[in-house]
Amino acid sequence: MLCAALALLFAAPAQAQAGSRIKDIVDVENVRSNQLVGYGLVVGLAGTGDRTRNVPFTEESLQAMLERMGVSVRDMQLRTKNVAAVSVTATLPPFARAGSKIDVQVAAMGDATSLQGGTLLISPLRALDGEIYAVAQGPLAVSGFKAQGAGASISRGVSTSARIASGAIVEREVPYALGAADTLKLALKNPDFTTAKRIEQAINQRFPGAARMLDPATVELSGGSGFQGSLVELLPQIENLAVDVDQPARIVVNEAAGTVVMTADVKISPVAIAQGGLTISVAESPIVSQPAPFSEGETTVVPRTRIEVDDGGGASLAMLDQGTSLQSLVNGLNRLGVSPRDLITILHALKSAGALQAEITIQ
Repeated sequence: MLCAALALLFAAPAQAQAGSRIKDIVDVENVRSNQLVGYGLVVGLAGTGDRTRNVPFTEESLQAMLERMGVSVRDMQLRTKNVAAVSVTATLPPFARAGSKIDVQVAAMGDATSLQGGTLLISPLRALDGEIYAVAQGPLAVSGFKAQGAGASISRGVSTSARIASGAIVEREVPYALGAADTLKLALKNPDFTTAKRIEQAINQRFPGAARMLDPATVELSGGSGFQGSLVELLPQIENLAVDVDQPARIVVNEAAGTVVMTADVKISPVAIAQGGLTISVAESPIVSQPAPFSEGETTVVPRTRIEVDDGGGASLAMLDQGTSLQSLVNGLNRLGVSPRDLITILHALKSAGALQAEITIQ
């Protein structure tokens, strides 16, 4: 069960854990992705596209595209079901150069039932500044499907969203000026005073005076006297330095899924825990009463009800001592036969009693 799995997961001693690389726990200032979005048409659908009567913008887009190609259809009413209006999104990675390719996500905007077998026509992708940074086009790869007949239907996954691997070509680059920067900030993905200080110490041990902690989320690089060169040249020499990551005691609870994740530093003050409850089971097993042959009686159904009551008499009481660790807590609750959902209730009760030295996050 979950408690046993948690006990095994955190059974290893803390000193056996290897340090994390700096590159895995920080983000470098200005080294970031950019979101792109566009609008396009998918053609080649087998009658699963938008119904133009219900989705007028699909018809307008199709008319505008055909007119740009020299086909005049402005006074005609199009009734095709093989075209769908879609949104096109992509992530432009940092330092992407013109001519490189990126993946594209496509999703239906109208009442199309499936994008299976469709092809995206050339669609510009813009950033928030309104500039075009990439152009997408190509055949769609749909992971889901949907099929139906007169009396039944079946579906798996989502057939109205698709992906085009390397489906967009970068047309405009985002300028970066890392080489000219006098200082550079490292942003911790999980801010923590202790971790930030350890990053500063690890860098300064290699390059004295090169790093300074500004706050629990930021470490500033300035080169210092221990390194000659640009900060861009400094980054590859420090990003593989190992740092022991510290984190506060935290418990993450997902009540809908019944999942509990606890860090290794969760401590419990002296407290007693009892787990049990009242269970009432009612079962009906009616029997048929039939009269003897040639008698004047009638066949009737006689009810038979069996009621069982479990008042939790088998529940036990567990005592947790001062400074109980996560492993001891999990082992003790596991011996009580606590289910994951009961464990969530117990953790909330411990927090309310002031006996749980950890932060509880509910998802």
